[in-house]
Amino acid sequence: MKSELPKVLVPALGRPMIEYVLDALSAVGVDRVLVVVGHQADLVRETLSNRVNVQFVDQTEQLGTGHAVMVCREQLADFEGSVVVLTGDSPLVQTASLEKLLTRFEQEEMACLLGTLEKENPTGLGRIVRDAEGRFTGIVEEKDANDQQRQIREVNMSTYVFDCQKMLQSLDELTNENRQREYYLTDCPAILRQMGELVDASPVLAECEALSVNSMEDLRLVEEEMTRLGYTK
Repeated sequence: MKSELPKVLVPALGRPMIEYVLDALSAVGVDRVLVVVGHQADLVRETLSNRVNVQFVDQTEQLGTGHAVMVCREQLADFEGSVVVLTGDSPLVQTASLEKLLTRFEQEEMACLLGTLEKENPTGLGRIVRDAEGRFTGIVEEKDANDQQRQIREVNMSTYVFDCQKMLQSLDELTNENRQREYYLTDCPAILRQMGELVDASPVLAECEALSVNSMEDLRLVEEEMTRLGYTK
């Protein structure tokens, strides 16, 4: 990004990207938010100090997305209910998408439901693997995918709803046996499925949610889309 700011604080239409994520969570009734901080943690804390429902959790080592959730174990240990897991640099996360996921998750009493979408160019993203009947079986990261799996266009955009206690159980089984030697949160849905839990991937995300921010050019495209959708500075 070539920015001195932590990525979640890089502004989109004049506001830190994470502010849009927090707004979307608030809009669907999430009343307690854990923000995992690492790089320039104090600046993130200061920027979000007006958010009374936000609690900060330190991740002193960046050992993967699964590890980022692992460090929240103490804060989640006694919580019974659903947990939404998002990345803080997704300013185009849509309230309507979260509502669809939460509604189905609660109606079907699932252990995990993740939001997906079809992307014409899925390069760099985790692919959604399904069996011959179309049932979700897992997520494979691009760096670990074979040639056939790389042809899959349904992708994971890091939008999850978990049953909290079942999520914690799956984290207990998580390993870093992959090329990156990281703990992937993306392994947790398959772990839960292997434990006999109800898990699925639902392609309910809006097209705009396929836009991610990894460069200033990406940010320009995101801001253009936000303007088109009626976001204001």
